[in-house]
Amino acid sequence: MVCRLKRSCLLALASLIAGSLAAGSAVAQQPIVLKFSHVVAPNTPKGKGAERFRELAERYTKGRVKVEVHPNSQLYKDKEELEALQLGAVQMLAPSLAKFAPLGVREFEVFDLPFIFPDRAALSRVVNGPIGQQLFSKLEAKGIIGLAYWDNGFKVMSANRPLKRPEDFSGLRMRIQHSRVLEVQMRALGAIPLAMAFSESHAALQAGVADGTENVPSNMYTQQMHEVQRHTTLSDHGYLGYAVIVNRKFWDALPGDLRQALRRAMTEATQYANSIAQEENEQALKAMEASGRTEFHRLSSEDRAAWLQALRPVHEDFASRINRALVEAIHRETGMAP
Repeated sequence: MVCRLKRSCLLALASLIAGSLAAGSAVAQQPIVLKFSHVVAPNTPKGKGAERFRELAERYTKGRVKVEVHPNSQLYKDKEELEALQLGAVQMLAPSLAKFAPLGVREFEVFDLPFIFPDRAALSRVVNGPIGQQLFSKLEAKGIIGLAYWDNGFKVMSANRPLKRPEDFSGLRMRIQHSRVLEVQMRALGAIPLAMAFSESHAALQAGVADGTENVPSNMYTQQMHEVQRHTTLSDHGYLGYAVIVNRKFWDALPGDLRQALRRAMTEATQYANSIAQEENEQALKAMEASGRTEFHRLSSEDRAAWLQALRPVHEDFASRINRALVEAIHRETGMAP
């Protein structure tokens, strides 16, 4: 009887231990949650890139990392998201490159200089070469790791009157994202810059608070800005790109194999996002033109020369603020020295 009791107790104890281990294992296997927040629509190149990263990250980590994508400023607006990342409220963002200047990393303002990139090939040489990596290294002291550059193409100008010559901008209130360079750019054209969150742009244009704006075609189309702007100029005067970044403490705390898997996912998502950016912009232009809501204008060689002449001083004004050596290095790389 004593033996049977002892055996029964041992079995019960073994069962209890097994249950505890199973529970502990279940807790240990809870996925790591990575919140990826961004401010544009899911059907933009950035939105689609974020979704592709989510799919690949969860696949390559075998479910050990769960990526939650929050588009359209669901969690944070333009000016709030970087602080949220630094505080750890979100783990990943894809802000426009202009957003880093307020953190004290002014070198990223170089991407806002008008007409600095003649084409996508020149842009690729900059971001995928030593210059791009040097810029990312400057974010680490801010608690940020740069993972990839995502392309969203070249910007157009829109307003409720044709914008063909610099004098056409006179007195217009032009919505821009928060950027010192873009403020000076608009003033150089004779316009009044209005810095506001992307999510507020359509309402401002519709209400007449802003007279016009600049953006890439895919963003204009998905936010239906063409419905409240009668004219669009295919100027390609500026570039809009994003940096996919992650909270440094979160990243450094990940096991090495998960970091490797996430980098693999990011590399493939970047290739995908960049490959569709031009196609998405072309499709957006066709859709906006087909809508009949906005009239498109193309710059003649004389008009383009006038824009270049008006905006050339912006490069010189910001060279010392940004980093003269960096600006000159990009000029050499792109062949677009003013």
